[in-house]
Amino acid sequence: MYQYRIGSNLTPLSGKPEPDTCVLTLLSSEELDQNLQLPGLEQVLRHTPTARDARVCKAEPHRNYLCGTIVTPRHTKEKAPIAFGYLMTPSHVVLSDDAGVAHAMIQRLLRENPQMEKSPGSFFYTFLELIIAKDMHHLQELEDKLDQLEDQVLAGQLEGFNPKMTAIRKEISNWIRYYTQLDDMVCEFQENENEYFDEHELRLFHMEEKRIGRLKDEAQMLREYGLQVRELFQAEIDIRQNNIMKILTIVTTIFLPLSLVAGWYGMNFTNMPELTWKYGYPAVIGISVLVVLICLWVMKKKKFW
Repeated sequence: MYQYRIGSNLTPLSGKPEPDTCVLTLLSSEELDQNLQLPGLEQVLRHTPTARDARVCKAEPHRNYLCGTIVTPRHTKEKAPIAFGYLMTPSHVVLSDDAGVAHAMIQRLLRENPQMEKSPGSFFYTFLELIIAKDMHHLQELEDKLDQLEDQVLAGQLEGFNPKMTAIRKEISNWIRYYTQLDDMVCEFQENENEYFDEHELRLFHMEEKRIGRLKDEAQMLREYGLQVRELFQAEIDIRQNNIMKILTIVTTIFLPLSLVAGWYGMNFTNMPELTWKYGYPAVIGISVLVVLICLWVMKKKKFW
C-alpha cells in the first residue's frame, strides 16, 4: 500500500493523514480483500472495485462516493493486463492496481510534474492523462504494421496475410471499444449527478473527453485503413485466380478441336477411306498441329494473354 497527500504537490505519506487532507491511496486487490480500516474510508473502502475483477471502463456514482474500473488494451512486459479499480470521495482517491502501473505513473508524475491542484477530481484528470499519454504511439505502431502488410501485398507476398490481418483488426477493435467505454465514463463524470466536481474540474474532464474522442477517431481511421488493405489483398487474389482461369480457358480452347478430330475417328463407320490411306496418320497429325497453331495465332492476335 502507498499513500500520498494531494495538495500543491504530491507528497508521500508515512503516517496518519491530517484532517481535511486529500489523500491518494494505492492498493492491490489482495489488500482490498483484507478489509483494511483507513481513516476517512471506514464506510466506503469496501466498495472499491478490485483491479482483478475489472472488465470494462465504467463509472458508478453513489450518494457518498464515485467508483468504477478502467481496463486498457495494453499489457505489461510480463503480459499482465493493465487494469484499475477506483473510488473517489470529496477527500480521497483510492486506486486498485495489481500490475504496479499506477505506482510507476505516480513516481513519474513526482519526477516530471510535481505541482498539482488540490482536489481528487484534478488528480483523477491527471491520472487519466497519464493513462492515455502513450496511446498515440501504440496507434502509430498499428499503422506501421498495416503499412508493412500493404507493401507485402503490392509486392505479391501474400503468404501469412490473413493471420496477421486478423490479429491487427482484433487489436484495433479493442482500442475502439476501449475509447468508447472511456468516453462514456468521462461523460458520466461531466453529468456530475451528486456534484462531486466543481466547474474547473468539469472543464478538465471536458478537455479529456475531446482528447479521447480524437484518439477514437484515429483508431476508427485505422480500421478503415485495414479494410482497404484487405480489399487490396482480395483484389490481388482475384487477379491470380483470373490468370489461372485464363490459362485453363486457353488450354481448353486449344484442345477442343483436337477432341473433335479424335471423336470423328473414334466412330465405328465401315467406310472411312483415310483409314487405309498410306498418309492418313501423318495427315491427321499435321491437321492437329495446324489447328493448334491457328488457335494460338488467333488468341495472340486477340491479346488473350
